[in-house]
Amino acid sequence: MRKTLYIPDELWEQLSSYLQKHPEENVSSVVQEALKDKLRPRNGARLLELAGIVKNAPADASTNKNNR
Repeated sequence: MRKTLYIPDELWEQLSSYLQKHPEENVSSVVQEALKDKLRPRNGARLLELAGIVKNAPADASTNKNNR
């Protein structure tokens, strides 16, 4: 499916510079990767566990009834 996006000039210049350094990529691949990253569900509990700060943290803070 084809869509039209507005990209400000300054951001387009940054993208053009990036693409010159990464010729294996194109505008579409960069936008798709950025959207996948932005729209990816985040699980902060796993990050805290990896950092060793919290053990067995709930995936959603709203499920922790002790914090009310």
